[in-house]
Amino acid sequence: MSVIRSTVLGSGSYLPATCLTNEDLAKKVDTSDEWIVQRTGIRQRHVAAEGEYTSDLAFNAAEAALANAGIKAEDIDLIILATATPDNTFPATAVQVQHRLGINHGFAFDIQAVCSGFVYALTTADMYLKGGLAKRALVIGAETFSRILDWEDRTTCVLFGDGAGAVVLEAREGEGTVEDRGILTAHLRSDGRHKEKLYVDGGPSTTQTAGHLRMEGKEVFKHAVGMITDVIEDAFEATKLSAEDLDWFIPHQANKRIIDASAKKLGIAPEKVVTTVDLHGNTSAASIPLAIDTAVRDGRVKAGDLVMLEAMGGGFTWGSVLLRW
Repeated sequence: MSVIRSTVLGSGSYLPATCLTNEDLAKKVDTSDEWIVQRTGIRQRHVAAEGEYTSDLAFNAAEAALANAGIKAEDIDLIILATATPDNTFPATAVQVQHRLGINHGFAFDIQAVCSGFVYALTTADMYLKGGLAKRALVIGAETFSRILDWEDRTTCVLFGDGAGAVVLEAREGEGTVEDRGILTAHLRSDGRHKEKLYVDGGPSTTQTAGHLRMEGKEVFKHAVGMITDVIEDAFEATKLSAEDLDWFIPHQANKRIIDASAKKLGIAPEKVVTTVDLHGNTSAASIPLAIDTAVRDGRVKAGDLVMLEAMGGGFTWGSVLLRW
């Protein structure tokens, strides 16, 4: 039985030029390289320059993805941008990217699920493509989290960075088996009871300010591994595949200890795990597409590979996408 699959044609990424190392941070707050690495695995992160916005990062990642896919901007009829740090309250940052790419047809919008944003955006694009409302989609994760950090809070300011990543999807006909290229299954969850564990203490309706990120780190860690493995096991159940079948596990890059614990619990071999948290820090919705593009550019992820994506973010939100590259 033939089905429509959302197939990845290419990927791209962009990082701001300014790189902030742990040693740099130790000059600003009471911390050290040893303390940060031991608890998170992070060694550096990139920070957007003054006057450099989320739309700039997203646009550069989008252009790179289009070039890698061999697709012209005018061939795109859907843009979904996952971000928790938009340029403006409105309009959607995706519309600004659409305009800069010279696209004046189709539709574009933002999606907000914090660190799970890219997984949510991929899943949403998949629905539009399978439903016939679009033929080719540009899915972007872009963040300037440096703008909402409290730089005097050493427990949070050391964790996050800025960046953007993107993929180009195309609706293609598949045979309806797990050997098809494209998105095979996706699973999303949320639970608003956990809001206070990871949130921003501002917003247009409440404080009329952007606010700062606040996190109960131990509580987030406690929930993360269980929630992550839950949606991955759902993906395996839906496809009758297993950890042994995976070529690559590309998780949200929040904390190396969470990544390692999740992989171990699921029985995923360490050599199959793509880790970039040491270089990028936690870039929220941008972390998975940044990691994807890193692994594509260095030759690890190749056509036909079975790839598991997963993320968990504030809300809590969490989800998985299993796809064949």
